[in-house]
Amino acid sequence: MANDSFNWKKLFINEEESSNEKSEFVREKQTSVNLSNQFPIHNEEIYNSNSSNPFLSEVFDVYEKGFNSLNIEGFDFFEMYKSVLAVGSSNAQSYQMAFAMGKSINSELTKEFLLEKANFYIAEIEKVYEKYNVVGLAKKKELDNSITQEKNNLSKSVTELETKIVELQKELELKKIELQKMDPNNEKQLLEIQLKIEANDLSRQKILASINTVVTGINQYL
Repeated sequence: MANDSFNWKKLFINEEESSNEKSEFVREKQTSVNLSNQFPIHNEEIYNSNSSNPFLSEVFDVYEKGFNSLNIEGFDFFEMYKSVLAVGSSNAQSYQMAFAMGKSINSELTKEFLLEKANFYIAEIEKVYEKYNVVGLAKKKELDNSITQEKNNLSKSVTELETKIVELQKELELKKIELQKMDPNNEKQLLEIQLKIEANDLSRQKILASINTVVTGINQYL
């Protein structure tokens, strides 16, 4: 059975493709700004799940790191996203504050530009998902086929053994019957042989007695 594990990191964005995509979306070189100092370091929990899947955290972490790796210079949807999550994604004020911060960095920032970039990130994440899904389904199919084949082989072996057991049980019963018939079938023959042995002994004794009688007479009367 196949038991290869996924190489999650290799599933994520192709570095060369990612670099090309980034360059397409950079409209102009922004003034160098250390954005990490502009946002709160606290991040809101964005993935609450009661799932007991032991791989969920690991895989989600790969997606998140991949998403982070797509960030380009300047303020776009990525910075908007991080800022909103840091303050609270259900708070209208957090969007307005983040947008205002973005405008202070890029005066040409618009809602349409942010949504355009959001679509880019979504498309990249969908590519990752598709790669994972194709590999996962292929490995699942391979394992399913292997399990099915092994089960079929074992089922065939079990059937063959069950058939042999039935045949051996039948043969065993026949041998038991033959064993039980051994004494009755041979009793007459055994009796006949025994009587012939006794007759042989008696005949010997009788003829020798007769001969000895004559020998005694010769010795006595002659």
